Amino acid sequence: METASGTYGSENRSVEEMTRYLNGLKRYTEKGIPIYMDGKLSGQREWEKLFEVREDGMFYMGDYVQAEGGGLKEIRFDKVYLSEADITETKGRRRRTRK
Repeated sequence: METASGTYGSENRSVEEMTRYLNGLKRYTEKGIPIYMDGKLSGQREWEKLFEVREDGMFYMGDYVQAEGGGLKEIRFDKVYLSEADITETKGRRRRTRK
């Protein structure tokens, strides 16, 4: 169903999906599985960054690391960029704004 602002319920569905994902991460930590962001142990406050839309093309990519005996050892989220040009453009923008 369409509304003036777009597809009916799509925003609510997106919030529901985000909440479901964050609750899943919380369950992993309750089972003792650490979650890292950018190489640092993270908590619930940091996890919302996983959903940020950024101008520089950066987003977080998840890596689910398996333990030697099977099962899940840890979850890692690292910054990635869509292209090399995004990285170059971001570095150039930072240099111009630091003056």
